[in-house]
Amino acid sequence: MDIALPGEGGRSTPYALVGQPVQPVTGARFSRIAYAAAHVVADPLGMTDPWSRPVVDWDRTMAFRHHLWRLGFRIAEAMDTSQRGMGFDWTNAQELIRRSIAEARTAAGADLASGAGTDHLAPSKARTVDDVVAAYEEQFAFIEGQGGKAIMMASRALAAVAKGPDDYALVYDRILGQASGKVILHWLGDMFDPTLKGYWGSDDFETTLDTVIAIMERNAGKVEGIKISLLDAGKEVALRNRLPDGVMMFTGDDFNYPELIAGDGKRHSHALLGIFDAIAPAANAALAKLAAGDRAGYDALMAPTVPLSRKIFEAPTEYYKAGIVFMAWLNGHQDHFSMVGGMQSARGIRHYADVFRLADQAGLLADPDLAISRMKSLCAVAGA
Repeated sequence: MDIALPGEGGRSTPYALVGQPVQPVTGARFSRIAYAAAHVVADPLGMTDPWSRPVVDWDRTMAFRHHLWRLGFRIAEAMDTSQRGMGFDWTNAQELIRRSIAEARTAAGADLASGAGTDHLAPSKARTVDDVVAAYEEQFAFIEGQGGKAIMMASRALAAVAKGPDDYALVYDRILGQASGKVILHWLGDMFDPTLKGYWGSDDFETTLDTVIAIMERNAGKVEGIKISLLDAGKEVALRNRLPDGVMMFTGDDFNYPELIAGDGKRHSHALLGIFDAIAPAANAALAKLAAGDRAGYDALMAPTVPLSRKIFEAPTEYYKAGIVFMAWLNGHQDHFSMVGGMQSARGIRHYADVFRLADQAGLLADPDLAISRMKSLCAVAGA
């Protein structure tokens, strides 16, 4: 099967598909905890003002979560993959969280945790760390009131008002101290969100590492684990090696996840990854191999997904959501390539052409005929 795709210089060149669709393992059991941060499906026919008034196709959004659960993944709900802070606000997130928790109760073995942040508090409106604490308390109360587990997301408002590490310690200690259950912390780098530069009160990694470790040591009974998203395997390993007993590492490194999940023979990372949304069949099959002790089989399945992930998460990294939704559209999980906030326009047609090629080479075009048909339509609209 061939398709003409735009390439260097804007010229279209023939591309012959080479991949064989990966077959996921039904009922697979993993030796790692694997959260997939899931996207939301927009309703393009319901959006008269897509930049400021998103409308969600709840049926397709929930169906995609059941797809991930069937493949053995837990779901990290209402995180940055769902466009929190980039077109999807706390009002919409509450409905997403409420629906997802209810859906999880209907699916055997389903599990999820939901993002608690401060995104209903504009950074410009925050005056003190007490404002930030109150905002976190509101979101934690909603999630816990629904019977859910919270992921404590990084806060733009805290980054705006904090004067140093002590302010971060104050906020995290207060929130963790009153949480009703164990919490997953989320250390999100400024490549994902430029407003978080200097998070934890310093631009120096070793200083921030000391701050984060001290917070977890004081609150070890309330911290299930920490997700680190810095796209730097060495920094993740440095944090992993210092974790308090009983606290887990969840990799958020969409560049280096295979090696971090596999581990070094002494320690390994669990996973909380946006890329799992797009590569779920391959990740399912690979994690099943790892659980069976087949490291070579794991590597063979995971390795081709890395170039795809690096393309989807290339700079400007915060626009990776477009590639995630593009993959869902190519694979028939939704009938359109429209996003909340019109974010499908954040990447160009050559980027999508590269994602198409790499998805094929990773065996992640489940129905090649459908994917070709949809890619051709996108190229035509783009004038390619």
